[in-house]
Amino acid sequence: MAAPAPDFSLAGCWAALEAALRGPCQGQAGRVWFKESSGRNLRGRDWIAPRAALGKLYPRGQVPEDLIERLMSECRHRLYIQSCKQTDSGLVIRLDRPALFMQVLSNLPFYTRTLKAPLAKKKCVILNCVALQGNKGPESLTVSHLRTILLVDHLAVLLRQPGYVVHTTPNLPLKSSVCNFLKLLRVTWPSTRQTISNEGVSNFKKILSESIYTQLGKFETPSDQTHNRLPKDVLFKVHLRQFVKEKGLEGYDANLDMALVQEEALRQIAELQNIVLQEDAEECLVIHVVGCEEEFQQQKIDLLWRILDTSIDRVTQRHLVCGPVKITGESSHINAVHYFQFRRSQMQEASVMKYGNLVQGDSWSEIIGSMTSATIRFELLATAHRSPLNLEVTQAINISTKGTKSGAFVMYNCARLATLFDHFNKSVQQGLYPKFPEISQLNFSALQKEGEWLLLYNYIIPFREVLCQTTQSLSSAKGIRLTISTEIVCKFLVNLSIDFSSYYNHVHILGEPLEHLFNQMFARLQLMKALREVFHSALSTLHITPPNQL
Repeated sequence: MAAPAPDFSLAGCWAALEAALRGPCQGQAGRVWFKESSGRNLRGRDWIAPRAALGKLYPRGQVPEDLIERLMSECRHRLYIQSCKQTDSGLVIRLDRPALFMQVLSNLPFYTRTLKAPLAKKKCVILNCVALQGNKGPESLTVSHLRTILLVDHLAVLLRQPGYVVHTTPNLPLKSSVCNFLKLLRVTWPSTRQTISNEGVSNFKKILSESIYTQLGKFETPSDQTHNRLPKDVLFKVHLRQFVKEKGLEGYDANLDMALVQEEALRQIAELQNIVLQEDAEECLVIHVVGCEEEFQQQKIDLLWRILDTSIDRVTQRHLVCGPVKITGESSHINAVHYFQFRRSQMQEASVMKYGNLVQGDSWSEIIGSMTSATIRFELLATAHRSPLNLEVTQAINISTKGTKSGAFVMYNCARLATLFDHFNKSVQQGLYPKFPEISQLNFSALQKEGEWLLLYNYIIPFREVLCQTTQSLSSAKGIRLTISTEIVCKFLVNLSIDFSSYYNHVHILGEPLEHLFNQMFARLQLMKALREVFHSALSTLHITPPNQL
């Protein structure tokens, strides 16, 4: 029998339930339906319209029976509803779980991979990583800088998936030491032999020399000696406060007054403008990803660009500001390079402690490198970007797979899935199990464990919607600051690992090689296959290679 069309989503289900319950005359009285997520509540229901919310629509929160009948008539099959009942808690819905297991597990690509949908119009996003501006060497990068770099790397992947054209800047010199360091963290940064054209910078100098907002400049007539009052390496002194006031701009720091313009600032703007001019996108969003320590200076760059080219009206500038990273422990003053080396040495020691002399050769070097990258990314990205981050760097902290909030724990559980399928495939080769049957031959009513539905309903079904949450705030942002939920994927993977680990520890997936047990084993393996694809897809947005062994 052909599988139904892969069109079930939690967002679509919620929208349909809201519309069905409100009716044409109920208006917008706040949210009514809520998805359950805890294991305890999922034992008996999947959606609930609490009595308090219903009380705003119906007397005493009692939904008319004819409306419930109509809801079931219109939505039962489309939304996979098994029952809809009024209880003391409110109106509760339980979904047809075997049917949804079949629906989802028969259409894994739809639920576990991001399917690019063409945007109505071409949209370009430029991620300007301020920490890398100025061609600094890796030794000058702080851990706070590293936080912004990894955030840009992650965000670029998430934005490309729905179809945005994404550029990351600055373009670093080919084979620079910074690029080599970033490769250790699985970051491939754009690099080229070409440099920013001096023509663009020269044009900017000419514009500023003639601008009404420029107070002092080193490009005035020889008889004018005022340039001697400018500090060394400063080309112009520009009135920013006057510009902000005249243009009615809001959201900028009230202390912004004068900008001392150096050539490096003009080069940064020239590179950004060059990308904008090369793209034919109808909209171009420039996101300055910056640590809070450099936010004030980057606002000056933003305003200076507006002064230099007021004709680019299709460009919107936003600032994504990262909170400070506070390092505690005996190594509280380390830079980004030392931090990476410290974590790698800890991962090396932990691996040797667990596997002994096996830890050697290129394959283990790759595993340790990948685990180190995962550990650092989860440490720096699992906290909301705007929040301060406390990082303990001490030998007393053991990087192990037991800390449920760590990248190592996520990688460990991903590796458990790889080992599970490795054992299954070897057992098939040995003749213990038959080959994996067609999905249509499986009876998913065998999936009765509480953890099985929780994994499908909380992680596999909503996975694509989770990835989309990151980009939802781009079009609705107000002011110059942008807040994006860049921590979502890390938190999702941590929570998935916790619930998967609990299930895996209590359920024996590869059962006895008895024919009457094969259906349940294959149904569980298909569920595990879906989880494996979710792990891999999510980790790919972080440029983390999934491990293939424990």
